[in-house]
Amino acid sequence: MTCSLIITTYNWKEALELVLLSALKQSELPDEIIIADDGSSTSTKELVETFAKSATIPIVHSWQEDDGFRAAQSRNRAIAKASGEYIILIDGDMILHRDFIKDHLNFAKEGYFVQGSRVLLGKHRSNELLESKKTNISFFDNDIKNRKNSIHSDFLSTLFSHESTKLSGIKTCNMGFFREDCYKVNGFNNDFIGWGREDSEFIVRIMNSAIKRHNLKFNAIAYHIWHNENTRESLESNDNLLENCIKNSLTFCTNGIDKY
Repeated sequence: MTCSLIITTYNWKEALELVLLSALKQSELPDEIIIADDGSSTSTKELVETFAKSATIPIVHSWQEDDGFRAAQSRNRAIAKASGEYIILIDGDMILHRDFIKDHLNFAKEGYFVQGSRVLLGKHRSNELLESKKTNISFFDNDIKNRKNSIHSDFLSTLFSHESTKLSGIKTCNMGFFREDCYKVNGFNNDFIGWGREDSEFIVRIMNSAIKRHNLKFNAIAYHIWHNENTRESLESNDNLLENCIKNSLTFCTNGIDKY
């Protein structure tokens, strides 16, 4: 099964560099990496081009104009460029455990999408990593907020990974699904502008299409680099889009990935 790793980013090339370094050190590499760039400046493009020249797998830069926070559209553009049968989504501030891709592919199963978790790094540890450009992170490191999530154990993963019908905890910073399932619901809804809920609305349509949720624990570990929170000014309108999807049991959005 082929796999495309899609990394969202916006004008934070220092964090993206760490993410790419960790992605290229994987015990099992993805078949390609696609950078879903929501309008970054040319310095991000130059960074991606530098990595692409030396990488043993294709690295594609999918860019759109900077016209506000448009993560849904950015992900759609990137997924439309993807050739992998399986899509793994992360954010450009997520440093990957060396078995991240391997773990995701081990749990990939038809009829399911996978929701992973994240380890929250504190500000001090994040700055250390950004300065040193190192991607090795240990359970014993200082300044980790939810340390138990950093335990990598196949045995514990088998015990605690489970199915769920809930919407809570949906995060595209660590998520895997079959590309075909994404296309069936027409991808993310491009109507979402500004931070929030575009991932939840996408998953509502996925689950309404009889695709089940599988929560992955103690495997596919990703470490979130600290940063200030995004503005929530668009949250009310985005909540309304999500509520409409839930209320009407939607399985398809009209303004989606088919635009690309």
